[in-house]
Amino acid sequence: MNGTIRADAGPVIDSHTVLYGVIGDPIRHSKSPVMLNRAFRETGVNAVYAAFHVAPDRLAAFAEGARAMGMGGFNVTIPHKTAIMAFLDEIDPTAEAAGAVNTVVRREDKLIGFNTDGPGYVRSLKEEAGVELAGRRIVVLGAGGAARGILHALAQEEPAHIAIVNRTAARAEALAQSLPADVPKAALGPDDLREACADADIVINTTSAGMSPNTDELPLGIDAAWMKPGAVASDIVYNPMRTRFLMEAERAGCRTHGGLGMFIYQGAYAFEYWTGQAAPVAAMRETVIRALGQ
Repeated sequence: MNGTIRADAGPVIDSHTVLYGVIGDPIRHSKSPVMLNRAFRETGVNAVYAAFHVAPDRLAAFAEGARAMGMGGFNVTIPHKTAIMAFLDEIDPTAEAAGAVNTVVRREDKLIGFNTDGPGYVRSLKEEAGVELAGRRIVVLGAGGAARGILHALAQEEPAHIAIVNRTAARAEALAQSLPADVPKAALGPDDLREACADADIVINTTSAGMSPNTDELPLGIDAAWMKPGAVASDIVYNPMRTRFLMEAERAGCRTHGGLGMFIYQGAYAFEYWTGQAAPVAAMRETVIRALGQ
């Protein structure tokens, strides 16, 4: 070795390097570090991105630490997307309406929250599944932080109806009530899922069911046979890229849409909030696919 650093070896860290990261509980499964560090390398931004395991009772301490260290910003994943809002100085109106934040930007000493999940998901669904959402009947499985951002983005697309299905009916109802009044909607429990699927044009899993290593799980016990042939089965899980839900839906004659595109686009929008530069989406996608071993 002659001391030369390969272009793909990682960023050269110096006293001007800005720190970014992702927080969650758990977090070690995340591919955000490989994706965002590739984005920084591609664009020449002097920054580094790491994963931080933050327990729910340490969120306030992390937010204060982010200010103290001068972090440029951070992403937020399960289960902190709603709880983090209490420790931010400002929240973008879209994230406020959704009741969830997945991207935080530090500007001077203020932490400002945004939601890139919803726009990232809708962009991916339209581009990769080739569907128009206006006039469609949509079933959303789950009522957590990811569902919030996705639902509020879907609501802007003028769907015919949105049904939110969750094990805890009260959470589904609260989320339904947060959507604009002119959006036809319903809050349902698992017992209503079969009937809802029969009429759905699109069924979206926003839960972590089926995520590695628990790849045998199905969201809310759904049976793909309940869906009509030609409907779109969509899953925000990206590891594995094809979940059990998607594989069974395909066998049932449905079109499928995986979570990789949403993951990449939400990260791309976060990168653009942080840097003001266009995200190198193709390079980000290539890096994640390689990291997943696909």
